[in-house]
Amino acid sequence: MPSEERFLLGYGERLTGPVAAPHGAPPPGPAYEFEEAVQRLAPEVVQLTSILDDLPADACPDNEAVAVLTLHPQSLAKSYHPKRLLDQYNLRQVGSRPVEVTPDKWTRQGDPEPSHSTELYVAGPRPSFSRWAADFAESPFRINAAIQRIEEVRAPNPGDRIRNLDHAERSDAGLLVELIIHASATDDYIIEAFQRYAETVGVDAKLDRRLFAGGLCFLPAEGSAAQIRELARFAFLRTARPLSRLRGVPVVERATPMPALPPALLPSQDAIDGDIRVAVFDGGLPDNSPLAAWVQAIELPGIGTKVPELEAHGHDISSALLFGSLTPGENAPRPFARVDHYRVLDEDARNDPFDLYDVLQRIDSVLSEKKYEFANVSIGPYMCIEDDDIHPWTALLDSHLASGQTLVAIAAGNNGEDIERRIQVPSDTVNGFTLGAADSVKDGWQRAPYSAVGPGRAPGFVKPDLLDFGGSPTEPFIVTDREPGAAVAFTMGTSFSAPSALRRGIALRAHFGERLTPLGIKALLIHAADDGQFDKSDVGWGRIAPRLEDIMVCGDGQVRVIYQGVLTPAQYLRAQIPLPPNQLPGNVKISATFTYATETDPEDPGNYSRAGLDITFRPNDERFEDDDAVDPSPRPFFRRSAYDSEGSLRRDAQKWETTLNHSETMRGSGLHNPVFDVHYNARQNGGDARSPRAIPYALVVTVESRRTADLYDRVVRAYAGRLEALVPVIELPVRV
Repeated sequence: MPSEERFLLGYGERLTGPVAAPHGAPPPGPAYEFEEAVQRLAPEVVQLTSILDDLPADACPDNEAVAVLTLHPQSLAKSYHPKRLLDQYNLRQVGSRPVEVTPDKWTRQGDPEPSHSTELYVAGPRPSFSRWAADFAESPFRINAAIQRIEEVRAPNPGDRIRNLDHAERSDAGLLVELIIHASATDDYIIEAFQRYAETVGVDAKLDRRLFAGGLCFLPAEGSAAQIRELARFAFLRTARPLSRLRGVPVVERATPMPALPPALLPSQDAIDGDIRVAVFDGGLPDNSPLAAWVQAIELPGIGTKVPELEAHGHDISSALLFGSLTPGENAPRPFARVDHYRVLDEDARNDPFDLYDVLQRIDSVLSEKKYEFANVSIGPYMCIEDDDIHPWTALLDSHLASGQTLVAIAAGNNGEDIERRIQVPSDTVNGFTLGAADSVKDGWQRAPYSAVGPGRAPGFVKPDLLDFGGSPTEPFIVTDREPGAAVAFTMGTSFSAPSALRRGIALRAHFGERLTPLGIKALLIHAADDGQFDKSDVGWGRIAPRLEDIMVCGDGQVRVIYQGVLTPAQYLRAQIPLPPNQLPGNVKISATFTYATETDPEDPGNYSRAGLDITFRPNDERFEDDDAVDPSPRPFFRRSAYDSEGSLRRDAQKWETTLNHSETMRGSGLHNPVFDVHYNARQNGGDARSPRAIPYALVVTVESRRTADLYDRVVRAYAGRLEALVPVIELPVRV
């Protein structure tokens, strides 16, 4: 490629630095006066204590029970968390759930309306709840003022813990269910008490298959509807819901050999970069596979018998990752990297309803022991995501991806034409990279009808993240036939759009080296995507750019910069947006994409991500809101306004989202040393974080000025010695 190509500018992090915290307006006071809160909650706490005291002793481990505290919708910020109140009575939060409530009153104008809020699950000794109730009657002014932030107090309703049992699969022993218990891996006393209680009521709880994620224990079980209703009295049971099975291989994804078509000859060379580490978790690779030159088939300990249908799926996934969609009559492109293909599916994937736990444990064992830069997961439970409970597949994958060192492509699911069309587990990971399918590689593309749709949960609202070509009946995805030779086969599905998209990310890594992190690659793919003017619930941020040049090369009147680094808790970081020293004429478009990785709290789906970015755009350092202002005037960018409430930030998929992507057009005369002020806000279980970690981030900014054809060159000169063009170590391919 000619040396005059204007490649993406790197090392944008050299344009960042710490800045003092901005001066903001004081937060609003609580909706209820202290005396009013006491009067409202006293009868509720008394009733709570009575219900908890009536629970069977064997349903309360170490005489502990669980209550539900609903926060006022205006008290969702972590600074309002009632931890001091809980500490006062030896209580602790063990989880939470997002809800919608209409408060009795609020500080806004107008009558209260249904609003987003959070229910806290609070555990502790039953005498502690009794002491709290006694204080309401005898010495209410001892109670911490945090009660002014609480809308309601109640005991859990056992019936509310049971979800959709009429949809549960039946076995000879009863209904097949998944149980979620408020217990971490160190809470042995809760698990032991649960085991005894389950045996007492006759439920067969498969404790040998249990999985822990954060403060939750997941396990499958069998029992009659009456037995499960009795089990729901156990104090620490969160949910009993139908057990989901593995998806299997849908008809849409079964490849059809096309021997009459011209072949696609496979290359004779090794991978372009043999040092890149890529993992695939699927059905394995058939014996004598033509892909064996680039794919190492790995058998895990204890894995059962191979299944030809699942091996065929694994072969097709590997072909998509190595070559993308082939073209009959043309030679297959050289792979960018070698692949470790882990067979995690065996005959139990079809026969054993509990096998999804074993499969997840196999994936967990690999990710715990080995470090991969890239991985693909085109399998998972046949279950649409839920807003109020995390699935163990989602929780465990997110825990492995919290470091930001691995980019995992996840297939969104092929249920787009079903009644339940929403993306399937584990597509709702906040640290993963979820792919739906486009129906064409050409202009005029749309979401393939079979491709599952969003939204995701909040955080993680925009899902799928992107679409890539996954095939359609009129334009199939083409893989190499699994028999030796050069024949091709037709298929389609999100199982192939996921590895195809991951291949694009691996191509960036192979051509530009370690200067691009996995998070940086994710940010670039999202930033350069075309949304086709479709709704985000259909296409996420859009379809991946078809050529690497579209991502890495700047056109006339355009400059693109990538920033990669880490953010420190409570830090305010100022990121300068590079512009030439002279004012730009006419309209200027600024596009920005933030991505970061974070630890998660699976027991708190409404407060799932532990890290959030509060980003303020300041376009002109010479304009201030008033004479006393210290910081330049803000302008909305990712927010509706510069002063959005916590509820608005959550509702509109901001702040706690791990991906933010937006563009704004403004007059060049209004831009002078524009910056993003980025505040890393750390939380844990919805409250203040304990020893929060630094988080990795990537930011991509593109500035476009149609009337400044040499914008790129002017920025390069202005920031010489700080920004550097990321020139590929090997020439970019004509097609990817």
